[in-house]
Amino acid sequence: MRPVHTTALLASTLALGLSACTVSVRPNLGLQVSGSNLISGLKPDRGEGSTYAVGESVRILVGTRSPGYVTLVALQSNGYASVLVRNVYIQPGTTAFPRAQDGQSFTVAPPRGVQRVRAIFTRVRPSSDLVVSGTYDSSGFNTVTNAYVTSYPQADRDVQETFFYIR
Repeated sequence: MRPVHTTALLASTLALGLSACTVSVRPNLGLQVSGSNLISGLKPDRGEGSTYAVGESVRILVGTRSPGYVTLVALQSNGYASVLVRNVYIQPGTTAFPRAQDGQSFTVAPPRGVQRVRAIFTRVRPSSDLVVSGTYDSSGFNTVTNAYVTSYPQADRDVQETFFYIR
């Protein structure tokens, strides 16, 4: 009996050790301006938390329940933020960015690590462009996003975030 007990203990310890290797922590979910449920889905084309090599193309899928305007902002692992798509009108359903009619592509580039993509959606045409320039920590990135959307009624805005890894 003792060898079976030891084997079971060893196997469960090994399983716990291996499971710890696959745990991933989702980037910032502390979006204070989200929650109106207008964005029904947001993910990279390979799925949230997927991995892309430098030089590969990525598409961002944005699902919405209402027509409106979307802005996509990327936050790199080094804290540098940039606007990918600005105030683009979309219909309800899923839209893949970049869109074919835009004639552009999103090619993955360094730095390696976690790439966050935030979708900002408003039902009404934004009165200004989101200005994102420079390097941000999570709280600074949230501050810029919050300041941009708080002028819109909560029922007319939504902000969601997804991520992928660059290797």
